[in-house]
Amino acid sequence: MTSPTEISLSQLSRLIGTPECPQVLDVRIDEDFAEDARLIPASTRVSHREISEGRFSGDIRKAVVVCQKGLKLSQGGAAILRGRGVPAETLEGGFNAWRDAGLPLVRTDALPTLAAGRTTRWVTRARPKIDRIACPWLIRRFVDPNAEFLFVSASEVMEVADRFNAIPFDMEDIFWSHRGERCSFDTMLEEFGIATDPLSHLATIVRGADTDRHDLAPESAGLLAVSLGLSRTYRDDLEQLDASMALYDAFYRWCRDAAQEGHDWPPAGGKSK
Repeated sequence: MTSPTEISLSQLSRLIGTPECPQVLDVRIDEDFAEDARLIPASTRVSHREISEGRFSGDIRKAVVVCQKGLKLSQGGAAILRGRGVPAETLEGGFNAWRDAGLPLVRTDALPTLAAGRTTRWVTRARPKIDRIACPWLIRRFVDPNAEFLFVSASEVMEVADRFNAIPFDMEDIFWSHRGERCSFDTMLEEFGIATDPLSHLATIVRGADTDRHDLAPESAGLLAVSLGLSRTYRDDLEQLDASMALYDAFYRWCRDAAQEGHDWPPAGGKSK
């Protein structure tokens, strides 16, 4: 039975990718991390010593602490956080249990800054519409909850990336971008290793909207319409990104939980479908 201070694999799995997801703190020692340098989605690497000594300054409203087996490091770290007023749980069975259950794990080999426990910084063209909003949503919900995003003039993206240690995305002839008919969102799913069925469904919708292929998914036309509306509503790209997070949250939950559900009028038997 899961203890009062533990969260089960299924419980955490349902929270990941949603706004209610707690901050997942991976406190595995370096030797254990080196054996499998992947992370549970939405994780941040942090040393248990940083938690113990109060050097971890992340803005945490709720946490799940994860070590190799869910024993001393995670339980001690979670207890310290609770003592400081942060609701904190441990993951039942730890990283090993999550991995052995075949649940999604984020590859970090292409992100050395993330692997070192620092926040990632990304840069792309200003005035985003679809892919350049979908990718930040994916990163913040599944890869790095604290990621920074810079929107700059197209001609300056690569120079900004070099000068400010940022990762360029959704530009021609770079790693994190379109590949053939597939979008930058598809590339990230592939490279991070998190192409679950709901995210792959969402990727199809994003691809249809971003490449004007509404035949790929009927929802693509709606995503395009709302995205263009948001782009015209907000002059500031970061404000547009913040407003758009709820849009992609809703699309993701529809892909995960409600894609087979319909709705009509009048309701059959007095109940809405």
